[in-house]
Amino acid sequence: MKAQTTQRIGVLTSGGDAQGMNAAVRAIVRTALSAGAEVFAIYEGYRGMVAGGSYIQPLNWDSVGGILQKGGTILGTARCMEFKERSGRLQAAKNLLEHGIDRLVVIGGDGSLTGANLFREEWAGLLQELVDKQEIDPFIAAAHPHLLIVGLVGSIDNDMYGTDMTIGTDSALHRIIEAIDAIFSTAASHQRTFVIEVMGRNCGYLALMAALATGAEWLLIPENPPDVADWENKMCETLRAGREAGRRASIVIVAEGAKDRQGNPITSNYIKSVLEDRLGEDTRVTILGHVQRGGSPSAYDRIMSTIEGYTAAREVLNASPEEESLLIGVHGNRPSKSPLMECVHQTKAVAAAIQHQEYDKAMQLRGKEFVEAYRTFRTIVQAKPRVPADGSKPYRFAVLHTGGPAPGMNMAVRVAVRIMLDKGHQILGVRNGFTGFAEGLIEELGWMSVSGWAPEGGALLGTNRHVPEGKDFYAIAKNIEEYQIDGILMIGGDYGYQGLYRMLTEVENFPAFDIPMVCLPASINNNLPGSEVSVGVDTALNNIVEAVDKIKQTAVASNRCFIVEVMGHYCGYLALMGGLATGAERVYLHEEGVTLLDLLSDLAHISKGFQLGKRVGLVIRNENAHNLYNTNFMMALFEEEGGDLFDVRQAILGHLQQGGNPTPVDRIRATEMVVKCVDYLLQEVGKPNPQSAFIGLQNEEFVFFNLEDFPRMVDTKFQRPKVQWWMEMRDIARVLAQPSA
Repeated sequence: MKAQTTQRIGVLTSGGDAQGMNAAVRAIVRTALSAGAEVFAIYEGYRGMVAGGSYIQPLNWDSVGGILQKGGTILGTARCMEFKERSGRLQAAKNLLEHGIDRLVVIGGDGSLTGANLFREEWAGLLQELVDKQEIDPFIAAAHPHLLIVGLVGSIDNDMYGTDMTIGTDSALHRIIEAIDAIFSTAASHQRTFVIEVMGRNCGYLALMAALATGAEWLLIPENPPDVADWENKMCETLRAGREAGRRASIVIVAEGAKDRQGNPITSNYIKSVLEDRLGEDTRVTILGHVQRGGSPSAYDRIMSTIEGYTAAREVLNASPEEESLLIGVHGNRPSKSPLMECVHQTKAVAAAIQHQEYDKAMQLRGKEFVEAYRTFRTIVQAKPRVPADGSKPYRFAVLHTGGPAPGMNMAVRVAVRIMLDKGHQILGVRNGFTGFAEGLIEELGWMSVSGWAPEGGALLGTNRHVPEGKDFYAIAKNIEEYQIDGILMIGGDYGYQGLYRMLTEVENFPAFDIPMVCLPASINNNLPGSEVSVGVDTALNNIVEAVDKIKQTAVASNRCFIVEVMGHYCGYLALMGGLATGAERVYLHEEGVTLLDLLSDLAHISKGFQLGKRVGLVIRNENAHNLYNTNFMMALFEEEGGDLFDVRQAILGHLQQGGNPTPVDRIRATEMVVKCVDYLLQEVGKPNPQSAFIGLQNEEFVFFNLEDFPRMVDTKFQRPKVQWWMEMRDIARVLAQPSA
């Protein structure tokens, strides 16, 4: 019998479905095929593996075309009691061997991944049993002595150790926050209270982040039950105080697995009855249920699932029997690799801590970011700020925007105001950026001044691209002295960084500038130094994805190639990540340049695809990719050379990329960054030589850079960072966009 030389891998989805699973499957399949391997779909999870036959089918490049934007899983998923028994795993092993499969990528939760690891451990024994029963040839057993496993986590609960985010979590947050934003408007109209129940049997991540992002007033999660016996009374007092302070709507968010300190379930209907009895308020319950799992995946879930799938395919093809099975996750914006079973054990430890009512331990096991987010939520949802007990001197801080509007700016101001006030300080809002600073458009902001700002897009304080110079410095210095400003928080883009840097260089001429100043990156272009991502960029990516999904639907109907132009100035982040999230065949970036040979080569590939039956083509172009080879030129070239094969249309997305309510990621990122910036300002204020800085997010760690270093970290000609981490993802985009053979 001739030995099989080509590697064969199987891919399956198991457990609950999660948005982004299809993006991972697509990446696994195309990465493996590009490496010369063969890929088999195992339909309906472990049930299909046990059943065999038509449930195990080979996949080609086009098998996973057009699935990136689909929710759920095209492979299907189902419970399988048979696989929990050795006899079921024995049959599964036989079915895999019939196809020469000895490598698996499993996308599922901790139960699915535990089952996969057990299957791997038993593999040699299962093969020997099959040989003994003469159900497989000894030659086959000898050719496949080991089963190699790589796992990805598909779970909307974000409840797995070893990854910052699980596949589907961000999309579920989108569904939750869209619903709460909509409910808030009707609740405010009638001065009602709404109790919103979200998923999370043993994990309060969805509930916590939704509460943080929407301005909810009470939260109940499994990891941290209310810490007082009569928590119901405390909840009612908090909501009553909010009404007295002027809030027209009250939102209570409860995770489905919420319990009290004695382990008794806290249901949404119980909360409703308490509020109606003690407050006499008209209260409604909304249980979001499986709507949280449904719908098209968000940009984040498409991109990160793609990166994880690409990494998983490469790892499983290069795995060795001596190594532990791996779990592929994400840390920051990059793939991470961890021992699979260590992650499973740590995950189960959280559930065990909750079951044993060890709530402090459960919170600590969730991680530092979870704990800090909970602490921040407890501060900003109060009806009014606390009165500092130490009687320390209150400082006065100014907050302003500069540059283009970025969704999440208002959330950042809201958090800054409430955190500062809660610490006993005053905060002044500067309208219209540095122009307003010079003109004295400055007003004190109170606790309720920023009520309802969380979901608002744009910049309610106003913004512009003016950078101070000449007489502006005198006017700004005069207003700093007049309003007794002790520090500045600038939430904005490159023009804001330039402005504060210029003020820093003018300290000798204007001593009023000798105060701590901090820049918080907020720009959809993602072109700011020191930070891998800026506030606003996630919303812009989702706007691009939503628009391109619609464009692709129209293109399919009439054999069209669309050339889509996106923003970014001279930074290609939106173009490249937008290309990954939408499945573009070609992405043009200013960083790489464009040549006529590039265009002709890409045109040939696209034409070949249409000749083979493709019905839609997609090209994404950064707005400044090339001065001569602009969108109109590309459209004319492709239209002329495409002939009767396909039509060509252009779509310049323009300012719709800046609009809309901020996404969960942008609201949460703005909140986290502001908390760090406030801490920095309070650390520096009052010092003889206060430092000024800009904050950055580097691999999920917040880092402050001295503002004096701003010029050396940017390419001033093209207003972008000298280091652009996301160019590391360029190869992934190329691999997944190869044309059909």
